[in-house]
Amino acid sequence: MNTSSTNHTLVTDELSVLSGLVPLADQHIIELGCGSARLARQLLERYPGSQVTGLETDTRQHAKNLAAPQERLTFMLAGAQDIPEADAAFDLALMLKSLHHVPIPLMRQALAEVARVLRNGGHLYVSEPVYAGPLNDIVRVFNDEGPVRLAAQQAVDDAVASPAWVQVAERRFDMPVHFKDFADFERRMMYPTFADHHVDAHITAEVRKRFEPHCTDDGARFTRPMHVRLLQKQPHALRDSEKGVKLTHTRSR
Repeated sequence: MNTSSTNHTLVTDELSVLSGLVPLADQHIIELGCGSARLARQLLERYPGSQVTGLETDTRQHAKNLAAPQERLTFMLAGAQDIPEADAAFDLALMLKSLHHVPIPLMRQALAEVARVLRNGGHLYVSEPVYAGPLNDIVRVFNDEGPVRLAAQQAVDDAVASPAWVQVAERRFDMPVHFKDFADFERRMMYPTFADHHVDAHITAEVRKRFEPHCTDDGARFTRPMHVRLLQKQPHALRDSEKGVKLTHTRSR
């Protein structure tokens, strides 16, 4: 399998993209940087034979996740660069807008860890926002993610160039984003629990000036361009000595 698509269709449910690329029934799945695990919760409702482990580094979000348990969904406080799971424990790994949040020096290590915990032939689904569009132009006033998004794509390129992975599919599409008003945008984008964007009055005024032209009686609607890459772990490709990264250590829960 080696497919790609360049059509920027509007996708309201990313689970439809995922389910079109990999099997989701009766799978052991790990999500790195799960946030509120919205997609994982939907996945388990549609595919009752699967199990999901969600990793999150934001302690506040992790506490919220633990307060909203769901059958076959396990939460752990950990980062992708140091996954507290055994080798070959999962069939599928998900990184949904999370790879660019991994510190740049640790991105390569994170992808090596994902390879370690996937079985041979398992898949890694990497979904990253593209650095473009009106919403991005507003957000970059207080949080310019250009360098980290570029680094995330480079990390995937480097992984594909190694013996450990092969890229088997690629998708590009747009996802709708809706804010009720500027206060809703502030809460969700400018003051997330996982980061301090050092927003002051001057920055807030500039962001508001750029945001308000998009407002209507129905709030502000944007589209976020997305880039998905599906990688497959190659059998017997990983070795302790590969590029100096030790991958065969085993952890248990």
